[in-house]
Amino acid sequence: MRADTGPAVRPAWRTAVGVASGVVVLLLAVSGRYGYNVDELYFRLLGEHGWAWGYTDQPPLVPAVVHATAQLLGDSVWAIRVPAALCAGAVVVLGTLITAELGGTRRAQTLAALGLGSSFLVLSVGHIMVTTTLDMLAWTALLLCVVRALLRGEDKWWLWAGAVLGLALYAKYIVALPAVALPVGLALAGPRTVFRSRGLYAGAALALVIGAPNLIYQVTHDFPQLRMAEALGATDGPMNRIIFVPSLVILLGPVLTVVWVAGLVKLVRDPAWRPVRALAPAFAVGVALTIYGGGRPDYVGGFLIGLFAAGAVAADRWMGQRRLRRVLLCAGLAASAVLQVLMALPVLPQNSPFVPLNNISLESVGWPRLAERVRAAYDALPREERARAVVLAGNLGESGALDRYGHGLPAVYSGHNELHKWGPPPESADVVVAVGIERSRLDAGFRSCRVVGRIDNGVGVANAEQGKPVTVCHGRKDSWARLWPAYHYLSG
Repeated sequence: MRADTGPAVRPAWRTAVGVASGVVVLLLAVSGRYGYNVDELYFRLLGEHGWAWGYTDQPPLVPAVVHATAQLLGDSVWAIRVPAALCAGAVVVLGTLITAELGGTRRAQTLAALGLGSSFLVLSVGHIMVTTTLDMLAWTALLLCVVRALLRGEDKWWLWAGAVLGLALYAKYIVALPAVALPVGLALAGPRTVFRSRGLYAGAALALVIGAPNLIYQVTHDFPQLRMAEALGATDGPMNRIIFVPSLVILLGPVLTVVWVAGLVKLVRDPAWRPVRALAPAFAVGVALTIYGGGRPDYVGGFLIGLFAAGAVAADRWMGQRRLRRVLLCAGLAASAVLQVLMALPVLPQNSPFVPLNNISLESVGWPRLAERVRAAYDALPREERARAVVLAGNLGESGALDRYGHGLPAVYSGHNELHKWGPPPESADVVVAVGIERSRLDAGFRSCRVVGRIDNGVGVANAEQGKPVTVCHGRKDSWARLWPAYHYLSG
């Protein structure tokens, strides 16, 4: 613990803010390409229905932010992504401050800012407005508060950490991971005297108070997030475990991975960093818990940001005054930045071979054409059938796309996650235009179904929607009240 109450070195504010501003400008410059991401369409749809204290699959903050931004700046792809770009810029600044707190020189802070600002993780979550966007910001702010609390010995930083944690619970529950992993890390690596700090417990209490309404929603609704986590673990868990370690390399890129690994090693070995050594076992605990639960690799992305901030200090000292080492690191950073931008952002045509490498880009292609195809199927119905028709969408992205682009369509219903609560359709609806729903499920509820078309995004991108059937069904076999439960399912 330092005797003083300030940072080890003066923060390089101009560098941090300058790089962050460049990142924001880049993100906004390309934000209108391709189109809405599948999750953005869903959040937009949820937000249109007003504030809720929680949903089946997530907390309430992101849909509220998307809706507020659309109301303020306009209902467009570019507008709702403004907060995401600003969050990415804030992550760059906060990550650079962590480097300064750990004693990083101006050069180390510059490396931290440039590395984070050009990483796949920061660029990808700064490109679209999703729960991970706010989650990464919260993680970085939380780690900065924890590092300052441990190094400066000031209880106020535990209170700030508690405030960040409580607010972050409204964005994504995975922020509970560092809340579990960090105390375990402190117990394993110290300093254990922290557990005698009243500030630590005051911060924990503050987090509970701020997050209480959100937690109360979970309790009073039979913990829907636990059911959601169980469903995700069952469907995505096996593959997530297989790709977990390789994905840790992809999230920041191979070159930057070397840097964050160096930061991890320095945390373990450097006596000067003993007060913050707990971050190393905390990272290991976070990885172990995520793999056990079948979570996505980006769930520990916040730890990677902190480790990279530490690694920037190690890399700076490794370079020293050796010209060759500086050239190698700068060249590696530049090459990494180019590759990360190509992979994370829509800077290339939609049919580029890079697009399939990024699921975010894949899920941002073809939504207007999907709505057009469904609208064509509906318009082809006889007038008397159109009056009795509804649209059934197989997933939340299709529902959001039809809400955004399906002008003139009847009510759209879906059994996916939270949307199932908005059903069932009215009993008067005995004609259905369905998109993306398995034929067996439709045949179980209707006497006659025929495929009238298939989704084609027009650019040959093989995403999840490409080639899905658009089906028209007649002759409902039972009441909607009896049929509707069969359409309900949980997935990411």
